Amino acid sequence: MPATLDLHSSLLDTLWVLWAAALVFVMQAGFLCLEAGTTRTKNAINVAMKNVADFAIAVSVFWFIGFGIMFGDSYQSLVGSTLFGWQLEASSSWVITVFIFQAMFCATSATIVSGAVAERMPL
Repeated sequence: MPATLDLHSSLLDTLWVLWAAALVFVMQAGFLCLEAGTTRTKNAINVAMKNVADFAIAVSVFWFIGFGIMFGDSYQSLVGSTLFGWQLEASSSWVITVFIFQAMFCATSATIVSGAVAERMPL
């Protein structure tokens, strides 16, 4: 399979992956509820805002750098050299779909790590 994910996918495949991405996105709300429930009441809003900030930063950095390193055309068989930031917009709909799916996992993993240290680290 080429590194640029140039696959012939059907509309059904695209919808299935987008549905899975939506379910992973809903995990964000689940982790927010879990973290808010394990912290003191006065910190619940701070935890919620931290989750929103984690999501925004994780997706932005993944869009700008991460997706290109993971899925771009290989440079000397080490790292990707395409699909960074704005280059992603000129890609096929399937590549955008895979980006959305992978970005949801990236953001959720950042939320899991930050939730594990809620109220355990000084600001």
